[in-house]
Amino acid sequence: MKKITIIQQQKKPININVYGISSIEQIEQMDKLQIDFVGLCFDENTSNCVIGKIDPSECKYVDIDTKKIGVFKNQSEDFILKKIEDFGLDLIQLNGNETPTFCFKLSKEIEVIKNFNLDLNNDKLLHDFLKNYDEVCDYYIFNGTFPNGNHTKENNAWQNLINYSIEKPFFIGSEFIKPSDAPAFQQFKHPDFLGIELGSQFEKDANTKDTSMILSFTRALNQVVN
Repeated sequence: MKKITIIQQQKKPININVYGISSIEQIEQMDKLQIDFVGLCFDENTSNCVIGKIDPSECKYVDIDTKKIGVFKNQSEDFILKKIEDFGLDLIQLNGNETPTFCFKLSKEIEVIKNFNLDLNNDKLLHDFLKNYDEVCDYYIFNGTFPNGNHTKENNAWQNLINYSIEKPFFIGSEFIKPSDAPAFQQFKHPDFLGIELGSQFEKDANTKDTSMILSFTRALNQVVN
């Protein structure tokens, strides 16, 4: 297994990662939309787990430019390595309590995105967490970064990241990111901001992504720039 290198300057100013893809057809649809990444969940405790839904061999050899991210949560190194090989994953995202040592072992095989859910009102907490992972992860994702656990659709706490020195390319993700947030993201300026993870607000149902909503969102991002 070889590590890949993501070139941050892509065809779009902001990278898009669509999380929760659960079929080969959806992967191919995202590729046609020129989506940069798709997130394939391997946590069997979630409704969008791909195990039993996507044939590993078909996924491994699907002819696409979109990068496949395997999303794991507190699963063993052997389990993750097998899924990397079986499904032909390009990157992995760790959403659990994985230690820096665990991340380091996997980073020898593949690029690693580490997920953090942090209270942005606590500067020390943010930096204490990140400094332990800076040398062992390739990217971060701040997923559900809401101060004081206030998870509301109106809360755009991710915008507070502008006040922090991250020093690692990062994604912003949240189940509450919605199509109307495109202008706010285009105005968000941070030297290490890499992209956005789109989730449940871009679905027709639990297993079907809404391609028209995703297309409208990506067009809105580009329209603000152009």
